[in-house]
Amino acid sequence: MPCALITGITGQDGSYLAELLLDKGYDVHGLVRRSSTEKFDRIEHLRDRLTLHQADLLDHRSLVDALRLSKPDEIYNLAAMSFVAVSWIQPTLTAEFTGVGVTRVLEAIREVCPGARIYQASSSEMFGKVRETPQNEATPFYPRSPYGVAKVYGHFITVNYRESYDLHASSGILFNHESPRRGLEFVTRKITWHAAAIKLGLADKLKLGNLDAKRDWGYAKDYVEAMWLMLQQDQPDDYVVATGVSHSVRECVEVAFDQAGLDLDDHVEIDDALKRPAEVDLLVGDASKAQRQLGWAARTSFEQLIRLMVDADLELLSARSPR
Repeated sequence: MPCALITGITGQDGSYLAELLLDKGYDVHGLVRRSSTEKFDRIEHLRDRLTLHQADLLDHRSLVDALRLSKPDEIYNLAAMSFVAVSWIQPTLTAEFTGVGVTRVLEAIREVCPGARIYQASSSEMFGKVRETPQNEATPFYPRSPYGVAKVYGHFITVNYRESYDLHASSGILFNHESPRRGLEFVTRKITWHAAAIKLGLADKLKLGNLDAKRDWGYAKDYVEAMWLMLQQDQPDDYVVATGVSHSVRECVEVAFDQAGLDLDDHVEIDDALKRPAEVDLLVGDASKAQRQLGWAARTSFEQLIRLMVDADLELLSARSPR
């Protein structure tokens, strides 16, 4: 039975990846941070099939101990301070977790299990002010947020360790990927949750910033398959994971409100306070390398994704509805 260790296992991607690996017969271990109120809701249905270790990307010794206990064949580093907007409020902490934290993980792996295969979660936010469209593995990075800058560091330190220490370390440059498990602070989930809440009489308005920003949105459940496929290859490499189609925030609202049977003009307000200091206007990925070398392609369309998220939020909120 192969063994996998997932950092960030309690997050959206970590929970879907844990499900995938369990279905494939893996012994799955996860890292969780010590906190006064533990949030395991995304993996609660898997708890009795997982082995969890307390560790922190800010603490090298805890990472070493977790690796020694789990003895993983594969390591998926998904943990990060992952919300772009908060990275301006906590830029130093973002750098420590999302950037330098990757170095701590790689150093711990080099010390304990250098033969393990490693996946690093890179991000389309590294492209930022894009130098070409669509973006592929050779597109230069121009990050526009502390989060994007930290991700660039994490990406290049992974490349450096791969080339310097012959580690089997691959990076997935994942474009935006969403699901019903997405946090409420992310714009897609904020939209689908509010569409459901307004429909059920639990809210009246949805406040948004830039409706014209465009992203390449896919389904997280599809994207974790690409992570696994990268670590099944003989040679490590970096791959863009994307749908190849961009949609605006406005389109997201239109689909969500249509699914809920609402008129968006009656409920959507623009709030300038929600606009970013430096906006990323257009991201769209070229995943042809992943399709060619991994045999991976997104299966879920943008419209299917947003509609399934609205339906999930309607089900989630229906018990609280006064109607």
